[in-house]
Amino acid sequence: MSAFLVEGGRRLSGAVAVHGAKNSVLPILAATLLSGGRSVIHNCPRLSDVDASLAILEHLGCRTSREGDTVTVDSGPMDRYDVPDALMREMRSSVIFLGAILARTGQASLSRPGGCELGPRPIDLHLAALRAMGARVEERGGDLLCGAGAGLTGCTITLAIASVGATENAMLAACGCGGTTTILNAAREPEILDLQRFLRAMGARVEGAGTSTVVVEGRRPLHDCEHRVMADRIVAATYLAAGAAAGGEVLVTGIDGRQLSTVTAVLREAGCRLHSEGDFISLRRDGVLRGVRPIRTAPYPGFPTDAQPPVMAALCAGEGTTVLVETIFENRFRHASELARMGADIRVEGRVAVVCGVPRLHGAPVEAADLRGGAALLVAALGAEGESRITGLRHIDRGYDRVEEALTALGASVDRVE
Repeated sequence: MSAFLVEGGRRLSGAVAVHGAKNSVLPILAATLLSGGRSVIHNCPRLSDVDASLAILEHLGCRTSREGDTVTVDSGPMDRYDVPDALMREMRSSVIFLGAILARTGQASLSRPGGCELGPRPIDLHLAALRAMGARVEERGGDLLCGAGAGLTGCTITLAIASVGATENAMLAACGCGGTTTILNAAREPEILDLQRFLRAMGARVEGAGTSTVVVEGRRPLHDCEHRVMADRIVAATYLAAGAAAGGEVLVTGIDGRQLSTVTAVLREAGCRLHSEGDFISLRRDGVLRGVRPIRTAPYPGFPTDAQPPVMAALCAGEGTTVLVETIFENRFRHASELARMGADIRVEGRVAVVCGVPRLHGAPVEAADLRGGAALLVAALGAEGESRITGLRHIDRGYDRVEEALTALGASVDRVE
């Protein structure tokens, strides 16, 4: 079992580049099925979730290869439409392949994705969107059996909730529809705009991503393409939170600061000095952090739920009180009990957490229970006194590409040990 040994109390200094976005590259990898050709994807991070996606593509008959941060997928040889249970369980977001497989082959057979450590994430919206396009969806013994019969047909889909995954799945399926599909109450996250850019690069006609209405003209001739994945805004937020927790000056490069305006506003209110221009954000923290006004997570452009855990961790050591309200996931505060082992004063009641600042945190053995909770423990350990041992790295590796190397380059002491 791997663990991070973190010697806290070291001020950070230097620049760190943000790798490609996990939440962008996963639907893009699924979208490579649509063209039946060759897709070259740059800035593709080395994450366990990316490895799981590539394994699904290879199971379907595609050829994949990686050279550095560039992944090439040839979906021409695709000769299957099923994804077995073992591969579906590798990552919760594997359901994103459903729309792409159905659009490419007219049928799909997948097992239902497993549960999620953050609480239930129903796929009902995904299935409702596919049914609206004319797909037949039968659920049998935990499997989803889908067929398009004479083909999918463009229509108007109104999502009951602005779900990111349902928006993406509907976009992918709509590329194989006859006619035009309009998705209303679509999620507005930047990662959906990045998916639109990829689909356009292969010849699809998609408009409106980044707004609440997305329009897809189906069955356009698609071709080989090349695309660079956008930077991961949650990784950028984690590096900024690390700088706030440990102190010092950090320059985060390759990121559009406008995508993190709600996060930088909180860190500025907490006492950090921030500057954003072009494709970088700089943060400097010299004094003691202080509590901020209540933080309420919300879909984009609100405060991102994925940034809540590392920002909470940074605010644990300092002055004043901060209230955090989680509106997206019901089990998003699982890291709070582990932060308490490091001396944090956090009181959780349902979806509300009250963080009372303490003079300092101390190192302790802690275990990550989920991806962003693991990032929170890492942030807290960087600002704590003494050594922390963080286990459960399989969660962190789902979304952070060699994070220990990036933090070490900033002056932190983070070692991965067996």
